[in-house]
Amino acid sequence: MKKVLFATTALIALGSMAAADVRLSGYGRFGLDYNDANNDNVGDEDYNGISSTNITSRLRLQVDMSAETDGGVGFNARVRMQAESRDNQNLSNGVGGPFELLTDPTDLEAVGLREDDNGFNGARFGVTYGGLAVNVGNIIGAVENAPGLYTTGTRSAGTGIDGMGFYSVAIKDAGFDAYSSDGQGANGVEALYTMGGFTGHISYSKINDLEVNTVTNIGIPGEERTAIMLTYSFGDYYVTGAYQDSNNGPMTDAGDDINDLYFLAAGGDWGQFGAKIAYGSNDTSDSWTLEGNMDIGAASNILVWYNDADGSAFAIDGVDGVGTDGNAFGINYEYDLGGGATFVAGYVNSDYNDVDQDQFQAGVYFSF
Repeated sequence: MKKVLFATTALIALGSMAAADVRLSGYGRFGLDYNDANNDNVGDEDYNGISSTNITSRLRLQVDMSAETDGGVGFNARVRMQAESRDNQNLSNGVGGPFELLTDPTDLEAVGLREDDNGFNGARFGVTYGGLAVNVGNIIGAVENAPGLYTTGTRSAGTGIDGMGFYSVAIKDAGFDAYSSDGQGANGVEALYTMGGFTGHISYSKINDLEVNTVTNIGIPGEERTAIMLTYSFGDYYVTGAYQDSNNGPMTDAGDDINDLYFLAAGGDWGQFGAKIAYGSNDTSDSWTLEGNMDIGAASNILVWYNDADGSAFAIDGVDGVGTDGNAFGINYEYDLGGGATFVAGYVNSDYNDVDQDQFQAGVYFSF
């Protein structure tokens, strides 16, 4: 992906510091979104007050700052400002990522549906030396960073303009740490090490305790997540595995941590063609995704994927439920218009837990 970076350089008057670099980059995307799960006909039983056809859009501005000592130690920071709209609502990833499991889905502030949502997100700070990088704050997250988690090479990392639910992701029903583009993020710590084709990634985060008694000061422990990811690339191929251990998070009545999870993936590129297989598992579902893509001429690419999920029965606080169960497939088409602009179109059909849904999107993505 071609980016035009606007750079300024300023000297830092601190002993062993060399120079500071500030870079601006980002992208815009907008298009038409059709989702037959939405219905604004009051007389229908599946009415939710949202039109089935809307405009979906996002504008992202990213600021990257870096400095390096005379000894070769690098320091960096990143923040983003983002304006986004889906289904005629201003959105943010206030809880840290699209797969965060909410304890109260009706809490609009937690979900991130805010009207004044154009400020900067939580900052990520980093220190680098050689192949080692240590980040704190709004971290990437070891699971989130696993190759093969999202679709290969698409502009949205999913299907269509905005991902359309990211149903291709093989991890179902579980939350994991992810860099939040419009929220504060996990405020955790992580270490990444790269040597040759090997990359290792470890991350840790803890949510603040929830105080429930102001007299005794006894609170509910916040969720802790510890995750590891290992990947090895050889030529045009890769294999990866990730594991996350969760404590004090959402649990089934049997005492199983919902956010304990495993992820495995392998993929490759054969010039004009590429393919990937991915598997995800936690205590509520097992899921696998098969993906293939093909270049059409010099400027077009088409990608198709299929996901199958096997949900398990569980209970939380005496309420019976079942994990994601069923299948979905998607098609994504992209045409390079040149100059950093791309035409994108996508279709997704899902039939999870006997709820059939069709989605279609088409629009333009441009980077700067």
